[in-house]
Amino acid sequence: MRIIAGTLRRRTLEAPPGLATRPTSDRLRETLFNILAQRMDGARFLDLYAGSGAVGIEAASRGAAKVVLVERAEPALKVLRSNLEKLGLRAAIRVEAIPVAAFLRRVRPESAAMQFDVVFLDPPYEAAAEYESALGRLGGSAAKLLADDAIVIAEHRRKEKLEEAYGSLRRARVLEQGDAGLSFYQAAP
Repeated sequence: MRIIAGTLRRRTLEAPPGLATRPTSDRLRETLFNILAQRMDGARFLDLYAGSGAVGIEAASRGAAKVVLVERAEPALKVLRSNLEKLGLRAAIRVEAIPVAAFLRRVRPESAAMQFDVVFLDPPYEAAAEYESALGRLGGSAAKLLADDAIVIAEHRRKEKLEEAYGSLRRARVLEQGDAGLSFYQAAP
């Protein structure tokens, strides 16, 4: 794995061993960030189920002002922290080593400082209930985490169709590439 573009372009990243964590492919990350290009400069980026940290690190490389990574699996956390250390980002990127559901329950923004412009989530494909849980909270009880005009992107199996809506979130777009799909959601006005 490597960083596709930005200030850290071409730097390599480690991935956790085994199949428990499935990193977002370089090609899909490149497509994702080409779509998000105009949103990235100064963006506040939240990466749920961060795994190796590749997506959040890519966001930082492309100009995100604030990046928060949420991951609970110890093997993934070890690699994630190693990637941040190797790239000199340990102090610049916040890591929350807790389950996503706990993060979404715990964090209540008091100001715009804890709101995000872009939220990316990529739970393990086998954990289908995590999509419902995270997207449901982001469209409901944790909606205050979303800045005005925020976008929420869920990576999923291409053949797995996510719901059109989760609370106030409405799907605006689906992009399919290889075996993966990206569903883009925005809060309904």
